[in-house]
Amino acid sequence: MPVKNRFAELLPEITAWRHDLHQNPEILFETHRTSRIVADKLRDFGCDEVVEGIGRTGVVGVIKGKTGSGKVIGLRADMDALPIHEQTGLDYSSRTPNAMHACGHDGHTSMLVGAAKYLSETRNFDGTVVLIFQPAEEGGGGGKEMCDDGMMDRWNIQEVYGMHNWPGRPVGSFSIRSGTFFAATDQFDITLEGRGGHAAKPHEVVDTCVMTAQFVTALQTIVSRNADPVEQIVVSVTSLESSSKAFNVIPQRMQVKGTVRTMTDAMRDLAEQRIRDISAGICATFGGSADVTYHRSYPTMVNHDEQTAFAAEVATAVSGGCDEAPLVMGGEDFAFMLQERPGAYILVGNGDTAPVHHPEYDFTDEAIPAGCSWWAEIVERRMPAT
Repeated sequence: MPVKNRFAELLPEITAWRHDLHQNPEILFETHRTSRIVADKLRDFGCDEVVEGIGRTGVVGVIKGKTGSGKVIGLRADMDALPIHEQTGLDYSSRTPNAMHACGHDGHTSMLVGAAKYLSETRNFDGTVVLIFQPAEEGGGGGKEMCDDGMMDRWNIQEVYGMHNWPGRPVGSFSIRSGTFFAATDQFDITLEGRGGHAAKPHEVVDTCVMTAQFVTALQTIVSRNADPVEQIVVSVTSLESSSKAFNVIPQRMQVKGTVRTMTDAMRDLAEQRIRDISAGICATFGGSADVTYHRSYPTMVNHDEQTAFAAEVATAVSGGCDEAPLVMGGEDFAFMLQERPGAYILVGNGDTAPVHHPEYDFTDEAIPAGCSWWAEIVERRMPAT
């Protein structure tokens, strides 16, 4: 089955929704306008139940099939934008300074709303669809918040499926992998404390700049000399901030921030312990001290075998094929939902565009019919009408 004709008909309407969301991006849990629009549309479509405020600003819609006695399947789209100033020059560019849909969540939301319209019209399935519109995927853990609010049990969700656009792949093509897929994501925030003073008298200070330089370099040995070479691990320093802005002052303290990406618990434990050990050792060598905050954020996202095979089968029916996706060192808080229920997460091609999280990125509207068709076919094939 290729792309459903109904979604070709709906493409101008869904595109208009997407452009409106793109112009009005909202960050983390502040998706008040987006959530209201989604909830209003679901009610207009005749969804059997629409509930707002799940996971703070999340929205859940329920559509029952011809009998409603079959499986209960959850379909999830993320709604939030990023704190990036848009540089696309598009007619529908963000109207909000320093906020833009640089990861395509406007497209994800619009595709799932489009699928909701079709499923509400046809109801050609035996079971129940739970539409999950999630805030705060970009670092806020909105998926966990929705699960912690009891979403899975409240609606008796048995399987859950997610989708993300992927620049660099042909528009509307699909790729997926079973098992470990996206990395666990952690953050570190370390304050190196020395003794500040005049830059002309370095012998009287404990130089935090020198400590920091040695520390940043030493962190790279976690990957090169501590981790098994066949393991996947990334340790990146992303911010250095001095307590002094003057050119002639050696600062009292330096703040170092960064992220760690791993695919196994063993590598996660190793990275955290080595960061603590290295910071303590480097600072002791120079006569300073370190205060280490290490935050474990999203867990590794793991696709379930049976649901992954089914998702790939549906993708092949829609687009003619489904490739095996590579491991991704980015994080994805759909991982929390996959910890609670079996399911799968798939990538849909966004074409030759700027990468996600880039100020020139834009979701490709031509991918909408394929994405909507995949959502609809997940429902109709997993819960066929009798």
